Amino acid sequence: MKTISYNLRKNRALGEIGGLAESHGADILCLQEADAVALPAELGHMRLVHATENNRLGLAMYVREERFQVRTAQTFQLKKSLHDRVLTPANERLLGARLHDRETGRDLVVASFHAAPLTALNSLRRHQISAALAELRLLGPGLPALMVGDYNYPVFQARLDRHLGQEGYELSFSDRRTYTRYRVFRGHFDFATSSGMRIDQVRTLDRGTSDHLPILVRAALADAQIPVPAGPDPIDEVIAARSESIAAAY
Repeated sequence: MKTISYNLRKNRALGEIGGLAESHGADILCLQEADAVALPAELGHMRLVHATENNRLGLAMYVREERFQVRTAQTFQLKKSLHDRVLTPANERLLGARLHDRETGRDLVVASFHAAPLTALNSLRRHQISAALAELRLLGPGLPALMVGDYNYPVFQARLDRHLGQEGYELSFSDRRTYTRYRVFRGHFDFATSSGMRIDQVRTLDRGTSDHLPILVRAALADAQIPVPAGPDPIDEVIAARSESIAAAY
């Protein structure tokens, strides 16, 4: 299964996504900073599954229609940073879909994720990542899961790796840096997080007009049972985060 993740830089790289998906034979295409209004319903061999509607910097997902049947797809709000509250670039930072893979006869969950910008703390991004994975567990309980996107986490990645390992997830980096626009903020920004999947390769693709480089994730469903995360149940974090959002609204 080939999954491409690409931050379009405020939709500037929209014209590249069709060729990108075709040239690499993508099965799934996950986008960040996309303009939902401008997205085509079909993209060569791929069909639009879902896209955020209330974001300036939106999320979207395409899948190979002949391979995947979409069971359900939805977007989720996560804990907001100060940047989100003031400039409101993104109300929804997670788009998840439960898919049926016709080739294997199994279901899985795939997601496009966009973490809070670098003005926020890593602790907030870890909270967002954990809450996002918990939402995916609710979307497909016990199913293999793959979440790709712009994690905005260029430093202290070993701590994030340990944090996700405690929750039963694997963090995968690509072979080359995915962001090189600024001298200070170069590094790996775009990751893959998985559970119940075998990640064979994560490759950084050639630069386009975006400030991010797309990544190509080659993965397969694992035969092993999905591990149960240790420590606090992330579902509790989702409930707490939802309660916090409701309280903030009032």
